[in-house]
Amino acid sequence: MTVKIVALVSVLPGKDDAFIAAAKTCVAASRAEPGVLHYELWREAEGEQRFVFNELYVDDAAVQQHMASDHFKAFSLAARDLAAGRPTIIVTNPVDIG
Repeated sequence: MTVKIVALVSVLPGKDDAFIAAAKTCVAASRAEPGVLHYELWREAEGEQRFVFNELYVDDAAVQQHMASDHFKAFSLAARDLAAGRPTIIVTNPVDIG
């Protein structure tokens, strides 16, 4: 079953460019993973203007493979110094509405 993840990240003031640079490497490598169907970085247009990762995987195993990847681990480490707090992560599965 496919898995959709939306991760919301607030970044410390003045750290946007560094966050985007770190994310760029992770996004490019993530898109090349065999179980990744979609992987993008967005930004809220209003409000906190958090960064939004929009991810779609073929299944739970692909999510686990992504989280174990070197590029994800490196990004996670870099993001700790750039984020204003822990990310909000929403994991979803499709609903069959016929």
